[in-house]
Amino acid sequence: MRQVLLFIIIGITGATFIGRLFYLQIYSTGDQNLYDDNAIRKVYDYPKRGFVYDRNGNLLVDNQPSYDVMFIPREVKPLDTLDFCKLLKITKEDFIKIYNKAYHYSPRLPSVFIPQLTKEDYAALQEKMRKFEGFYIQKRSLRHYQTTIGANVLGDIGEVNNAIIEKNPYYNMGDLIGKQGIEISYEEVLRGVKGIKFIQKDRFNRDLGPYKNGIYDTLPKQGKDITITIDAKLQEYGELLMQHKRGGIVAIDPSSGEILAMVTAPSYNPNLLVGRDRSKNFTKLYNDTIAKPLFDRGLKAQYPPGSPFKVLNALIGLQEKVVTTEDKFSCRMGYYLGSRRLTGCHSHSSPLSMNDGIAQSCNAYFANVYRRIIDKYDKADEGMDVWSNHVKSFGLGNYLGYDLKIGNKGNIPDGAFYDKWYGENRWSSTYNISNSIGQGEVEATPIQLANMIAAIANRGYYYTPHIIKSIEGEAIDENFTTPKYTTIDKENFEPVIHGMFDVYNKGTASTLQVPGIEICGKTGTAENFIKIDGVTTQLTDHSIFVAFAPKDNPKIAIAVFVENGYWGSRFAGKIASLLIEKYIKGAITRTDLEDWILRYSLDHEYEKPYSGEPFGINRNSTLEVVDDIEYNRLKEQLKHLSS
Repeated sequence: MRQVLLFIIIGITGATFIGRLFYLQIYSTGDQNLYDDNAIRKVYDYPKRGFVYDRNGNLLVDNQPSYDVMFIPREVKPLDTLDFCKLLKITKEDFIKIYNKAYHYSPRLPSVFIPQLTKEDYAALQEKMRKFEGFYIQKRSLRHYQTTIGANVLGDIGEVNNAIIEKNPYYNMGDLIGKQGIEISYEEVLRGVKGIKFIQKDRFNRDLGPYKNGIYDTLPKQGKDITITIDAKLQEYGELLMQHKRGGIVAIDPSSGEILAMVTAPSYNPNLLVGRDRSKNFTKLYNDTIAKPLFDRGLKAQYPPGSPFKVLNALIGLQEKVVTTEDKFSCRMGYYLGSRRLTGCHSHSSPLSMNDGIAQSCNAYFANVYRRIIDKYDKADEGMDVWSNHVKSFGLGNYLGYDLKIGNKGNIPDGAFYDKWYGENRWSSTYNISNSIGQGEVEATPIQLANMIAAIANRGYYYTPHIIKSIEGEAIDENFTTPKYTTIDKENFEPVIHGMFDVYNKGTASTLQVPGIEICGKTGTAENFIKIDGVTTQLTDHSIFVAFAPKDNPKIAIAVFVENGYWGSRFAGKIASLLIEKYIKGAITRTDLEDWILRYSLDHEYEKPYSGEPFGINRNSTLEVVDDIEYNRLKEQLKHLSS
C-alpha cells in the first residue's frame, strides 16, 4: 500500500512539473509574461493622433514630431551628471528629483526623463546618447494647432498620472492623454493604438535583437480623424467680439443640435499648452483666479437667465390654459401685492397682452402669468412641480448629455425645494415671484439657454447639443440624432415666437435689426450679487441676449452672456445680431454695431472689486473706450478674419 501511495505521489509530482514545463513552453509567450519578463525590453511605437477639422473642412489640429528622453532607473550607469544636465538644460537637483520619482514608480519600467525635446535639443543630445547608459530617445508626436482660437473646445494633451495608470492599464508613465475639450471626450478615437517591440536581452543586459524574430511585435494604429461641428470663422469672430469682456456664447444649429460656436472669454492660445513649457503655462493660467481663462463659461458658468426666461413662462401659461394671448395686465412700473412692490419694471405702455409683454419685457405681465400657473393647483408645491417639469423639459436644470466632459446643471427649483426652505404649506407663489423673470433661485448655463432657444425655434423639440460631426469610419452616437420633445404643444409656440419677432420689430432690440434677416430674440438683464467680506453686494448687471434666425426654418440659435454688461441690448444683443449675420450672410452690414463692440471695453468693471472703488447698481456707468493702439489691433485682426 505504501509503495502504491509513493508511486501516486511521484506520478502527481511528475505530472505537475510536466504540466508547468508545457505551460512555460507553450503559453509563456503570452502578453502578460512578455510584459513581466525582465529579460525582454519593451519599446513602444506611438501612433499619430487623429486630425481635427471644423465643419467646413478646415484643418484645426494636426501633429508635429517630438522627442522624449526615456530611461529605465535600474539600468542607469554612473555618468557625467553635469554634462548630461547641461545638454538637457536642467539642474542637478532636477536630475535627482526626476530619477527618484521614476525609481519609486518602478525601477525596471521605462519612464520619461525629459519630455518633448525640440529638434535642436534632440540633435545635440543624440550624438552623445551612447555615453549615458540606461537612457534612450523615443519619438512621438505632439499636437500642432493650426489656429489660435477655440482652446476650450479643442482642449490639449498632457502626461498621464498614477491615478490614470492604475485605472487604465493601456497607459504607462510618460504617455500622453487628452486633458480637456474634444481631446479628452474623444481620446480613444483620436489616440489610436500604440505598437510594441519586444527586444531580447542577454545576462549583461545587452540587446540581442527582436524576441523570437519579432513575431509578437505589433504595429501602431493611427488615430482616427474627426470633424467637429464648430464653424471656425464664427468661433474666431465671437472670440474677437468678446475681447475686453467676460462671459460665454453658445450657438447651435436647431435642426441638428450641432454646436456652431462655443466662446468663453477670456480665453487663451491653445499653442501655450504644447511643448516643454506646457506645465509652466498651465500653472500660470490655472493661478489666474480673477480672469479664470481655464473656466469654460459657456458650459460651467451658472447665471440668472433674466428676461429670456420669460418666454418659458409664457409657453407654460398657454399650455396650462391659465392665460390667453389676449389677456392684458397692467404695469405700474412693477408688480404690486397690495401696496408692496414685489418687482420693479421700466417705463412702457400699459396694459399689455402677451405679444407686447414679450416685446417690451414687462416684469409685471410675467409676474401675473407665473402666479396663475402656480395658483392653478390646490397646493403651491403641486403647482411648483408642474411648473418645474415644464421648464426642465427644455433641458434646463439638468446636464444636457452633450459630448464634452464638463458642465453644470444650473438650478430649477420644485415644490420640495421651497418646502425645505419655508416648510410645507407655509409658502405661496408670491414667495418666489422672482422666478417669473428669471431671477430668484433660477440659474442656467449659456449652453442650456441656447438649447432652450433651439427648442423654441423648432416649435417644441431639440437635439442634444454636441460637438462631433463625424468620425472617420464610424457613426456618431444616436443620442445626438434623436429628437427630445418638450411638454408644450406645438400650437402654443407661434404666439410666443411672434412676440420674440416683435422684440426686434418694435421692442427692446429694435435698434439691432439686421437687413434681410428675420430674427426672433429676447433681451435680458440679470441682477448680479456677490459676497464681499461676508456682505451681499450688488454689482453691475449682466447683459444677456437669446435669439434664433431666420424666423422660419431657423439655421442658428444663440445665447450670449456678458458679465457686468449692463442691460441686454447694450452688449449681448449687439454681439448676437452680429454673429447671426456673420453665420447666415458670411459678411457684416451692421458695421456700426461691430465698430461699437470693438471700441468699448468692460475691463474697468472687472477691476472694481479689487481696486477698492465703491459698489452698487451701475446700469448707466460711463463706457470705457479702448486706446487707439488696441483699437487698431482689433481692426487688423478683424481685417485678417474677413480675408
